[in-house]
Amino acid sequence: MKRSALFCNIILSAMLLGACKGPSTPDVEPTPEPTAVVEATPTEAPAEPTPTESAPEPTEAEEEGPISVHFTGSATIPDTEAMNFTKDMCVGWNLGNSFDAIDCDWLSDELDYEDAWCQAKASYELISTLKEAGFKTIRIPVSWHNHVDANNKISGPWLDRVEEVVKMAYDEGFYVILNIHHDEEQFYPSYAKLDKSLKYVKDIWKQLAERFADYDEHLIFETMNEPRQVGMDYEWWINDTSADYAKESFDCINQLNQAAVDAIRGNGKGFNLSRYIMVPGYCASTYFTAIDDFVLPEDSGEENRLIISIHAYTPYEFALNTSGTTAFSIDKKQGTADIDDFVRKLYQKFTAKGIPVVLGEWGALDKDNYDARLEHAAYFVYVCAHYGIPTVYWDNNAYQTDGENFQLIDRSTLEWRFPELKDQIIFSANEEQK
Repeated sequence: MKRSALFCNIILSAMLLGACKGPSTPDVEPTPEPTAVVEATPTEAPAEPTPTESAPEPTEAEEEGPISVHFTGSATIPDTEAMNFTKDMCVGWNLGNSFDAIDCDWLSDELDYEDAWCQAKASYELISTLKEAGFKTIRIPVSWHNHVDANNKISGPWLDRVEEVVKMAYDEGFYVILNIHHDEEQFYPSYAKLDKSLKYVKDIWKQLAERFADYDEHLIFETMNEPRQVGMDYEWWINDTSADYAKESFDCINQLNQAAVDAIRGNGKGFNLSRYIMVPGYCASTYFTAIDDFVLPEDSGEENRLIISIHAYTPYEFALNTSGTTAFSIDKKQGTADIDDFVRKLYQKFTAKGIPVVLGEWGALDKDNYDARLEHAAYFVYVCAHYGIPTVYWDNNAYQTDGENFQLIDRSTLEWRFPELKDQIIFSANEEQK
C-alpha cells in the first residue's frame, strides 16, 4: 500500500456508516445491531454505558493492560474446513513496502528493491520476533513488473530472494500470503487492456505455481492487490455501479481472478489443486465485493478453497486520513458504526454461508493518539474475529514521516515501536476463542 489514500474506504466510511476463532446458498437474515462495552483487563469491568453517556477518559495501556471488548452482535460461523482454516490464520502482519516497491530506477541491483522503500531487509530474526509475539500469518506483497523480461519471465535472483523470505516464514509455521501487488498497470481492468492483463496474470501465476508447488496449504496465493482503474476519477470509488465503465471494471476483474485461479490449478502439481486462493473485488473494497457484480471464480480444485480478499482502513477519517480526526472510542457509535457496518456486510454475504474472508490490510495511522489507536485495534480486531474474519495488520515500517505511518515493529532494531498495540492486536484476535 504505497499511495495517498484508499479512496474506496473514504466514501465507504462516509456513506455506509476483521477470526481466530458456496455462493449459491440462501441469504441469511440481517444480524441485530450489536453493542459493545470496553474494559481494561485485569481491572474490574465498568458498568455498561447508556447510549447518552460520553466515553470515559482513556486509561494508560502500560498500567491497565489489554482492552477487553464485550460485543453482543449475533454471528453463527459454519463449522467447515475452510472456515476453520481461516480461523487458524487468526491474526497477521504485512511485510509492507518491501518486495512491493516499484520503479526504483536509481538502483543498479534489483535485489535492493527489497529495502528501497522500507530501509530494511527481511531476516530470520524478524520472523522469529513476529512468531514470539503471537502472529500466525504473514502477508508478503510482491510487485513483479520491474523483474520480468519482455515475455513476463521472472528474474531468477528476484524469485530466489522472494522464495527465501517465504521459506523463512513457512518454516516457522506461519501461514504465508503471496500475491501480485503494485502491478496495477499490468492487470488493469479495462477491455482495452484486458488481453495484455490476462496474459500477465496467467504468466506470473504459472511461474509461481510451479516454483511453490510443494509448499503445503500454509502458503496461500492472492491473485491481485486492489485491482482498479488507476488514474481515473473513479479509481477508488464508483458512484454508479450500473454505469458501463463500472460493469466493465467488474467484469474484467472477474476474468482476471478466473485467469489466475486457472493458471494455479492448471499446474496440477504438489498442493496447487488444494491450495487456498484469495480473490479481491474492485479495489478490495467491501462495498464492491459484496455486490452481485463480483463473481467468485469457477474452481477446478478441491471444494471451497477460495477466500475473499478485503482491505479496510475504517473509519477512514480516523484510520487513514492524515488530516482527519485523532479520536476513537469504543463507547461512541460515531466510529464503531462504520466497523460494524462493513463487517456485518461481509458476514451476511460470505462467512455466514461458509465462504471465508481474510482482511489482508487494516490499521490506523499514528497521529500521536496512542490510546485511541489501542481502542480502535481492540474493537476492530475483535469484531472481525467475532464474525469469522482474520485480520492482517499493514506495517510499512514508516514512523514519523510525512506520509502514512503504520510501523508496528522497527525492522532494523527488531524493537516494537508500539508494544502495547502489538499486544492488543494479539489479545483481541485470540479473545474470541476463549
